[in-house]
Amino acid sequence: MTRPDRIFPGIALMLTFCALAPLIDVASKLAAQAVPVGTVTLGRYVVQGLLMAPLVVALRLPLRIGGRVLALSVARAFVSMTATYCFVAAVQVMPIADALAIAFVEPFVILFIGRFVLHEEVGPRRLAASVVGFIGALFVIQPSFSHFGAVAFFPLGTAVSFALYILLTRALSRDVDPVVMQFHTAVFATLLCLPLLALGSSSGLSELSFGRPEGIFWLWCACVGIASTVSHMAMSYALSFAPSSTLAPLHYFEMLTATLFGYLVFGDFPNLLTWIGVAIITGSGLYIIHRERITATRARQARRPDAASAAAPASLPPGKAAPGR
Repeated sequence: MTRPDRIFPGIALMLTFCALAPLIDVASKLAAQAVPVGTVTLGRYVVQGLLMAPLVVALRLPLRIGGRVLALSVARAFVSMTATYCFVAAVQVMPIADALAIAFVEPFVILFIGRFVLHEEVGPRRLAASVVGFIGALFVIQPSFSHFGAVAFFPLGTAVSFALYILLTRALSRDVDPVVMQFHTAVFATLLCLPLLALGSSSGLSELSFGRPEGIFWLWCACVGIASTVSHMAMSYALSFAPSSTLAPLHYFEMLTATLFGYLVFGDFPNLLTWIGVAIITGSGLYIIHRERITATRARQARRPDAASAAAPASLPPGKAAPGR
């Protein structure tokens, strides 16, 4: 028997993720004022590894992985590192809510990858909603590009990278415990960051280099890792308690908490054009979730007659109940 869903703990943990995830962005923005973006990115994974290691030991979880899982884990670490770097680089100069609104095109990216790369069946309504969502992102990008230049496109890099991160997480979730998965991501991302930062330092690329935090900036760098670890573990366990179709709409609550933190800490508040873009992106995303639910329900209903006919004895007379039912 499959484990029954625990909807309320799942919802509580997903809301916890939405409340804590913007703290990653706040700490990143504070740290990036005096620390290179590459170093902030590296700090996230070093702290995450230090936090996850005692859990792995306490729970006696196996760390050995085979070739396929190893390759997927390294790929997951790479896209996580890329998503983090792009977002930290964006919020270094952009308001958090603006950058997050652009990054929220990630569900649409997943749909396009599923349709055109993985050749999954995606209906025209969901594709049309994805296009509308991208148009909403342009409402946010256009004024941001005017103010901040090409950095306004960095959140799109986060969206694409995080979409791949989600797909790789799905592929690994059947074989790897969430705690081990987070630990592997921290280790592999750290190992990937080190040579890149060494190359950036030797090449004179200031944002892709080592930089020693001073004073309070040590705390902000540590907070990036702490907030990332706690929030992502909350999301991982939320998805183990409740279906993703139930939890996905709650993810948009993060826009509200991000706006609140951005206003309280930095005095940033989205303008009208940004709110229009957010409304379009959110509406399109919720419509896609709605269509996903309809598609999943129809697929389950289509499988039931086959399962029933396969389970019923061939010689059972019409109108008789099967024994033991």
